[in-house]
Amino acid sequence: MGEVIRWNDQFYILATSSLADSRVEVLKHGETFAVFDRYGDIHHVLPSPQGLYHEGTRFLSRYECSLGTHRPLLLSTTVKEDNALLTVDLTNPDMALEGQELVPRGTLHFCRTRFLWQGTCHERILIHNYGVSEFPLALTISLDADYADLFEARGRQRPRRGNRLDTVCSVEGLILGYQGLDQVVRRTHVRCRPNPDHVTTDGLVVESFIPPGSSVSWELAIACEIQPRRSQVFLAYDQARIESDRSLMTARERDCHIYTSNELFNDWLNRSLADLHMLVSETPQGPYPYAGVPWFSTPFGRDGIITALEMLWVNQALARGVLGFLASTQATECVPEQDAEVGKILHETRRGEMAALKEIPFGHYYGSVDATPLFIILAGAYYERSADLEFIKGIWPNILRALHWIDRYGDPTGTGFVTYDRQSSNGLVHQGWKDSHDSVFHADGTAARGPIALCEVQAYVYHAKRAAADLARLVGDGDRAEQLVAEADSLRDRFERAFWCEEIESYALALDGDGHPCRVRSSNAGHCLLSGIAGEDRAIRTARTLLAEDSFSGWGIRTIATSEARYNPMSYHNGSVWPHDNALIAAGMARYGYKQGVMKVLAGLFDASLFLELRRLPELFCGFPRRPGESPTHYPNACAPQAWASAAGFLLLQSCLGLRIDAPRRRLSFVRPVLPPFLERVELRNITIGDARVDLILDRHPEDVGLVVARRDGQVEIIVVK
Repeated sequence: MGEVIRWNDQFYILATSSLADSRVEVLKHGETFAVFDRYGDIHHVLPSPQGLYHEGTRFLSRYECSLGTHRPLLLSTTVKEDNALLTVDLTNPDMALEGQELVPRGTLHFCRTRFLWQGTCHERILIHNYGVSEFPLALTISLDADYADLFEARGRQRPRRGNRLDTVCSVEGLILGYQGLDQVVRRTHVRCRPNPDHVTTDGLVVESFIPPGSSVSWELAIACEIQPRRSQVFLAYDQARIESDRSLMTARERDCHIYTSNELFNDWLNRSLADLHMLVSETPQGPYPYAGVPWFSTPFGRDGIITALEMLWVNQALARGVLGFLASTQATECVPEQDAEVGKILHETRRGEMAALKEIPFGHYYGSVDATPLFIILAGAYYERSADLEFIKGIWPNILRALHWIDRYGDPTGTGFVTYDRQSSNGLVHQGWKDSHDSVFHADGTAARGPIALCEVQAYVYHAKRAAADLARLVGDGDRAEQLVAEADSLRDRFERAFWCEEIESYALALDGDGHPCRVRSSNAGHCLLSGIAGEDRAIRTARTLLAEDSFSGWGIRTIATSEARYNPMSYHNGSVWPHDNALIAAGMARYGYKQGVMKVLAGLFDASLFLELRRLPELFCGFPRRPGESPTHYPNACAPQAWASAAGFLLLQSCLGLRIDAPRRRLSFVRPVLPPFLERVELRNITIGDARVDLILDRHPEDVGLVVARRDGQVEIIVVK
C-alpha cells in the first residue's frame, strides 16, 4: 500500500505501479462483469480491479487454477471478436510426478473457455494429454469472495464492514456468503460438473487419469445471488452459450453494418461495435450503454447520452433506451446531498452496499451541469432520426422540466449563463465532463472560483433550446417554440461577447464566479462548434487552434494545449487525449464544413487503434507528442472498453460523410462527403429509415466521393450535397 497514489479528490481512482503494468481481460453481461488476468485467474490483491462483480459488489475475489503446486504456463489469451467468450490456452511446466520421470512442458493442453450470462460466470476446462503415457491429474481451483464494494476495490477504506457467512460445502461445490451492513445477504454459488473429488471451504480439487491422446473436461458455474431479489437457477454450459449467442445476434440485427476497403479500419469498428454491445444493459425502459469496465459499469447520464448521439445513425434504439431511463430517473425534488434539483438529469446511479448506506453519494447522484441540456439535445436528435412522435410526446413533460431546471436552477445568480457550484460536501467539485478537482483554472494555473460557467455548457444550452423549439412545434406549442428560439439567439450573443478570447484564438474554457474568463486553450471550446453557437469565422479559427501542434498530439486533440500552465500529458483531464472528445470536436468541424480537420482527427485515432490491444480505444491515453513508429502512451487505469470511446469511430465516419438522416421527410443526405486516403470504399448496409432499408456504396475519387445505391427497400430519398 506504500505505492498507492493518494490525492485530495476522494473519488480519485488509485493506481499502484504493479497494477498499472498488468494486462487484464474483461467480460460483461447485464449487471455482471469480470476482470481476469491473462491466465483467466483472479488474484486477491487490494486495490485491484480483478474479480467477478455483480450490481456493484465483488462476488469472487480469488479464482486460481493450479496443477498440483504448479501454475500452468500461458500459451495465449483470446477474446472472441464479439466479446462474448474468453479463451485461455495453457500447458504444464516441466514437472516431476511422484515416482515418475520428469514430465516435459507441453505434455498437457489446458483450454479454459468462459462467458457471462444472467449473473453467472460459466467456464469449461478441457484438458488433453499429448504425452505417450497416462497422466495422473490433480487440478486445484482456489476460491474466495471478499464482497468488496466497487469503491473498496478502487482503494476506498471503510471503517466497518458486514459479516462473512459460513461457507457451505456440498458434493457439487460450495456457497460463499456475506451479510452487509445494509442487511442484504449476498451469496456466490459455485457448482462443478462432474462433481469435484474434494471440496473445502477455500476451493475444489478435481482428479483424473488421462490416457495418452485423450481429453477430460469439467464445467463450472459461478452464480451471484442477492437475496431476496434473485434465486439461483443453473443452466448447463452449452445451453447458456446458446441463449447468450441468440441474444447477441438479435441485438446486432438492429445495427447498420459497415464494411470498408481497409481491413484494419474494419477491425477497429468491429471491435468497437462488439464493445458497445457488451457494455449495453437492458433496463425496463430499453437498452442503456453502461459507461465502462471496470470502474464505471453503471448508467451515467452524460456518457449514455453522448454514446447514443455518436451511435444514433447506426442504431436508434440506444437513444430511445437512454432517453427513457433518464426520464424515469429525472430529479423530482431538491436534495442537496445528491446535488439534485427539480428537473435535473441523473449524473450516475450505483448499486451496492456503500451506495445503500450513503457512504458514497452516488446511489442517485445529479452532479452534472451538462446532462440536462444534453438530454434535450438527444431528444431532438432522436426524433429527427426516428420520427417517433408518440415517444417524444411521452417524454415531453420531462423535456419541459429539464428546460425549467436550465432557467430556474441552472442560473441561480442571474449571470445569463448556466453555472455549477456543488451543494453536496461529498459530491464532485467540477461538474462538467472534465470533473477532476483541478480541471478548471486560469491562464496562470490558479483554480477558478465558483460558480463556474463552462463554455461547452452554454453551447449545449443553446442547442437544447433550438431542439426544444422544434419539438414544441410538433406538440402544438408554437408560442413556446418562438420563446425558445429568442432565448437561444440571446444566449448566442451573450456567449460571443463573454467567451471569445482573441489572444488565444479560441473560446475561454470557462467564466469564474466573478465573470472573469479562464483564457486557456482547451478542447472544451471545440464542443461549441458542435452546437452551432459559434460564429463561422470564430469556429474555423477555434478549429485551427485545436489542430495546431501544441494542441494536436499526432494521435488526437489534447484536453488542453502544451503551452498551458497545468499541462501534464499524464493527467486525467489536463493534457491527455480522449477519443469521444475528439469525435465531438470533429463533428463540430464538419458542421462548419472544415472536413480537412475531420479527416486529421479520424486519421490520428485510427492510427492509435493500430497499436492498441484488440484495436480497442480506451477511455483516454496520455498526451505525449507522437513519436514515429511508437504507440500512444497508455494512461494507467483507463477504462477499456469505455462506451463513448468505443462509439467515437462511428461519429467520426459520419462526420466525414456528412451523413444525415431526416426520418420525418424520409430523407438520407450526404453533405460534402469526403473520405481519407486510407478508405477507398465504404459500404453501409441495413440503414433503417422508418420501415425502409438501404444499402449504399461510397467510393473515394480524387475530387469527390461517388455514391451507388445497392438496395432500397421502401420509400426514402437519397441526396448528395456537393
